[in-house]
Amino acid sequence: MNAPLPEAVRRALESVTIDDKYHLESGQAFMSGVQALVRLPMLQVRRDAAAGLKTGGFVSGYRGSPLGGYDQALWSAQKHLAAQNIVFQPGVNEELAATAVWGTQQLELYPQSKKFDGVFGIWYGKGPGVDRCSDVFKHANMAGTAPHGGVIAIAGDDHISKSSTAAHQSDHIFKACGLPVFFPTSVQDILDMGLHALALSRFAGVWSGMKTIQEIVESSSSVSVDPDRVKIILPEDFQMPPGGVHIRWPDGPLEQEARLFDYKWYAALAYIRANKLNHTVVDSPNARFGLIASGKAWNDTRQALQDLGLTDAQCRALGIRVHKVNVVWPLEATITREFAQGLQEILVVEEKRQVIEYQLKEELYNWRPDVRPNVLGKFDESADGQEGSGGEWSQPNPSQNWLLRPQADLTPAIIARAIAKRLKKLGVPEDVAARMDAHLAIVDAKERSLTLKAADTGDRIPFFCSGCPHNTSTRVPEGSRAVAGIGCHYMAVWMNRSTVTFSQMGGEGVSWVGQAPFTTDKHIFANLGDGTYYHSGLLAIRQSIA
Repeated sequence: MNAPLPEAVRRALESVTIDDKYHLESGQAFMSGVQALVRLPMLQVRRDAAAGLKTGGFVSGYRGSPLGGYDQALWSAQKHLAAQNIVFQPGVNEELAATAVWGTQQLELYPQSKKFDGVFGIWYGKGPGVDRCSDVFKHANMAGTAPHGGVIAIAGDDHISKSSTAAHQSDHIFKACGLPVFFPTSVQDILDMGLHALALSRFAGVWSGMKTIQEIVESSSSVSVDPDRVKIILPEDFQMPPGGVHIRWPDGPLEQEARLFDYKWYAALAYIRANKLNHTVVDSPNARFGLIASGKAWNDTRQALQDLGLTDAQCRALGIRVHKVNVVWPLEATITREFAQGLQEILVVEEKRQVIEYQLKEELYNWRPDVRPNVLGKFDESADGQEGSGGEWSQPNPSQNWLLRPQADLTPAIIARAIAKRLKKLGVPEDVAARMDAHLAIVDAKERSLTLKAADTGDRIPFFCSGCPHNTSTRVPEGSRAVAGIGCHYMAVWMNRSTVTFSQMGGEGVSWVGQAPFTTDKHIFANLGDGTYYHSGLLAIRQSIA
């Protein structure tokens, strides 16, 4: 028979409720990454109140995986949000939602009617929504934030096109719009980095971007919800320009551009540096090989080291330095140089196209050859195996020499193989090399076993639910053809329904405008869902009949 629980433990367990994640003022609470994004603005309001500020929050965006359930989570927490002066208003589409969030910072221009010391904003959307918001992001970021406001733009990226028509990586769009890019690695990181992102936005006058992916935002864990857990350090080594970096009126476009280029990005870098948002986790007194990673790739890199049988102590003994990047752009230079100092080689581990790798190479380019480490990421030295023969664009087919592929995603196994390959090239004791090979053999065997265990369940393509109108609405008359759109009806492309090609959301049917003058077809059918019609599809209809 099991022994009874201690009284203190029993009382603690009996007091646990499903709403702890929102109403607990301190301690630990169990929540998902999406729920952490709901808790984040509540933490900010409480921190502001403790600092003597009366602030509110405004959340707006457009749903889409992996943030598909964010709006539902916000609605379910409405009473908790309202109690903290936080308003949730979903957008008709992503750019209108972003414009509404921009409006929260413009309240600073009307001090005579302000009800709060400041209002911070949170925008959300999946990768394609980031694309279509670039105009708003650029304008709003150039205009600036309020001193007690601040904005986070949260992107839900689908790296492997699991629930999207294209794989997506928002880092480069955020960078092009001038938004510093945070990439949390855990549910706790979503809270901690979220608070830092708002603080950076307030200090530097820029919008902060935050990248989330399914493996992190849809995971769950027990996290600390103490409002004062994150210690904000405002830089003392940065000289603000006359008039500061925040929103103002009037304000010309070239003045805004100069303020962004000359001050705001460097204020953001000063914040990153002061708060050590990027930092070395494992160091060695004789470090020669460095690993630098962010986001999911950080978690996969740590797992890869375990899979190779390399503990932190063994990494130190072998001269391995491991560096975590929480803000992938702009890459803070001082911290990065300290990480690179004394290394012979650095392996950059990041999913999709290079972000950190390009910045790291630029930062180290002017170092003397005798102290500059070799930097690798997506490729080995060259596609033909000859060192010094050029870089990514110098080979007719560099994909023959991928080290860490840019397409799809990375796995701990892929990363482990890359680490082992580079370590053995640098030179490690024979017993270490043998141990890594033995561990890789286990990883390979596990991957093969998972492949062999695939059950033969027959071929059954995804189909519409019983009773769904798409069962009939996507059928076309014999001899006709249709084009697909965004939504469940997209599945018509793999059914026997004469449906070929598709468009981005809001472009349904408009491809016909470019075809009609040059074909003998008299018309086509276009599938357009009611959600898309509300979002942007009405414009497609207007274009098609114009």
